[in-house]
Parts: sequence; C-alpha cells; structure tokens
Amino acid sequence: MSDIDPSGFELDKARVREGFARAAADYETHAAVQCEVQGRLLERLDLIRMQPERVIDLGCGIGESFDDLARRYRSARLTGVDFAPPMLQRARRRGRWLRRPRVLCADMEALPLADASQDLAISSAALQWCSSLDRAFAEVRRILAPGGLWMFTTFGPATLSELREAFAAVDGGAAAHVNAFIDMHDIGDALVRAGFADPVMDQETLTLTYPDLTRLMRDLRGVGVRNALAGRGRGLTGPRRLVAVAEAYAERFGVEGRLPATWEVVYGHAWVPDAPPPRAPEGRTIPIRPVS
Repeated sequence: MSDIDPSGFELDKARVREGFARAAADYETHAAVQCEVQGRLLERLDLIRMQPERVIDLGCGIGESFDDLARRYRSARLTGVDFAPPMLQRARRRGRWLRRPRVLCADMEALPLADASQDLAISSAALQWCSSLDRAFAEVRRILAPGGLWMFTTFGPATLSELREAFAAVDGGAAAHVNAFIDMHDIGDALVRAGFADPVMDQETLTLTYPDLTRLMRDLRGVGVRNALAGRGRGLTGPRRLVAVAEAYAERFGVEGRLPATWEVVYGHAWVPDAPPPRAPEGRTIPIRPVS
C-alpha cells in the first residue's frame, strides 16, 4: 500500500498534538471556518437514508458534532476519537448524563476499535493531519460494517495559498511554512485503494478576510494549526521576518486594507460494500508451469 506524500515532507505528529492541546480551551473563538465546514458536512446527512446504530466522529475535537448527531440518530451509540487529551476533556462533557458519547484518545491511523464495529464514520477538517491517507482510510474501512458510510471533509491544495506565497516571497521558497494539502482526485483514488465503493468527491472555496496578518495567524494558532512538517523552516519567523511576510501578503493580495485567506474545502463520501470481497480458499498453492 503506497502512502500519499505529495510534498516530500513527513508530519511531526507530536507537534500536531501539542498544537491542538494548547488550542482546546479557546477553540470556538477562532474556529469560524472549521465550524462552518462541519455544519455543511452534517447537512449532507439529510440526503442519506440510514439509521445507524453506531456512529463515530474521527478527529472530533471538542465534540461539536455530538449534539447534531444525537438529534439525528436518537438511539445510536456515539463515539468520538481525537489524539489531543485536552480536546477530549471538553468533548466528554457533551450530551445527557445517562447517554454521554464515548471518547477515545487515539490516532485515526491506528484505531483501537474492532473490525466492523461502526455503521457511520464522519470526520471534519482532520484528515490533513494524517501522515498517510492510505493508512487512515484502511483503518476507517476496517472498523465500518458492511453497508457502512464514510463521510468527511478536508482541505485541498489551494488552502492558505496566499500565506504560502507571502512566505515564499520573503525566503525564496527555501523552507516550507504552510502544511501540504492533498488534491481531491488523489483522495478519491485513495478511497478506491482502501476498498470503498461508489466514492463521491466535490469541493468549494471559502474566503475569509482579515485586517492584518497578526489576526490571521492568531486564528490559525487558536484552532491548533501549526507548521507540523518535519522539514519545516526553523528560525525564519521572528518579528522582522513576519513584518516582511505581512508586507508581501498585503502587496500581493491586499484589497481595501483587508487580507484574504483561501480555504479549499474538499467533501467526500463512500460506502463499504454490503459483502466482503471474496477470499482465496485456504490451503497449499501449487504454481502452474507452462507445458513445453
């Protein structure tokens, strides 16, 4: 199984976890994009005719999806997975006392869950923090029962393109300052490789504007976004450097005193086939040689 790594960089998972742990207390203040995207993802469930008994949110953060999922699927057992304990400390307080969602501290690339143990899996704005999309999809495929649904959002390559170009203008593109994002078509291919059926992919672009670079960086840090590329530039984001980046950003992209920030939102869903693929019969395999 091949891993998708278009940037040539590996993610520093410890740094990712640290960023989200620090962001947990004040996450909602800065998460306008993430909350909007998750809301649009949940709205898409209106088009799906199913009543799952077991529902899981992978990368659940502070559990903002739980209230909506509990209303939709009143008898379902809800589970949330995240790898930042402070996020889960907030998530576990969601729901009614007798029916609080179960939360698990785990990486979605190595889920501590039984095979075919879930009926619906969702994930919003979390897949970009996986080192290997193939590993993550293989795990989701493994835990979903036959007929199960996998629905997710992530961000595509145009995300934060302005910030990436502003940094490149200052340092000549010698160092990576913005995390890499995977193209929608590559994500669709990964779904097929993982054994999902009927994959559907689409995307839209959201643009937020900020009065200055400081406000944009504050929002990014406030939702846990940090440059987590193992090959990231170091020592290049001091005050002078950031002033230069802010000037390059405003010169290239500023409109009427505002700085735009692009988010390419990728949506996807796919099904687990009702029947598992046929398995070869057990026993000794005898190679067949051509008759001379």
